[in-house]
Amino acid sequence: MSAISGRALHYVFKIGDRAKNAFFFRQILGMTVLRHEEFKEGCDAACNGPYDNRWSKTMVGYGPESSHFVIELTYNYGVSSYELGNDFGGVTIHSKDILSRAAEHSYPVTQVAGKAGSLLTSPDGYKFYVIDQASASSDPVQSVELNVSNLQNSRKYWHDLLQLKVLEESEASVRLTYDEQQASLEITQISEPINRAKAYGRIAFAIPAAQQPPLQDAVKAAGGAILTPLITLDTPGKATVSVVILADPDGHEICFVDEEGFGQLSQVESDGDKRLDRYIEKDPFQPK
Repeated sequence: MSAISGRALHYVFKIGDRAKNAFFFRQILGMTVLRHEEFKEGCDAACNGPYDNRWSKTMVGYGPESSHFVIELTYNYGVSSYELGNDFGGVTIHSKDILSRAAEHSYPVTQVAGKAGSLLTSPDGYKFYVIDQASASSDPVQSVELNVSNLQNSRKYWHDLLQLKVLEESEASVRLTYDEQQASLEITQISEPINRAKAYGRIAFAIPAAQQPPLQDAVKAAGGAILTPLITLDTPGKATVSVVILADPDGHEICFVDEEGFGQLSQVESDGDKRLDRYIEKDPFQPK
């Protein structure tokens, strides 16, 4: 397999209350809605988890998906909460504005021993570590942390098989990326068994379509888990993409989507923000 030319795209969170999450991501973290999509039935690649029902996807971030690492908020109609596991470590953001907004809205901020930055927790329990300084790059999102049970096994998987480059490492963690200008992935070993529970997410990368079959073949030859073999996915009124869904040694889900199709699919929607609000108003458990 030739060298992979990859780009970090987003991390997926399942959310239980769109109104509370819209407030947190927009008013506290200061992200904007980049696009909002509604689906009538479950995803063939389990994009919304193991749910065959109506669901929505909202992409939020600090800039276009073509140049920023963003968050995908997945909402399954009728599901108000998810059991949180210990698989997700957190997102690290550099910002001079978030903590002041949190204080303005009396939003809780805490400190965690051994962690840089101040901790804010989303309505569903996902962790965001805010370092109170301006970002050195155009994207305030610096890294995404996943917890693992065996650091060396995970390093071999992410570095040797998926070909992410090692940026730095210690006895407890390894930070990797496809490109130093992108948000990085940090894998951290924890002592207890990994529990993905019900709230487990998925990290996504884009690679050229021509590299998807060789990657899938390499993972299969190495005995790695392929959750969804290479498949095409449609979004009503938008571009079709091809994806292959993998799982690392601890079951962390990884989506590799074709760069060509995703570039068309992920165009910023000028009305995404208003469309999200319109659907939130219809949510059955929202105050009237």
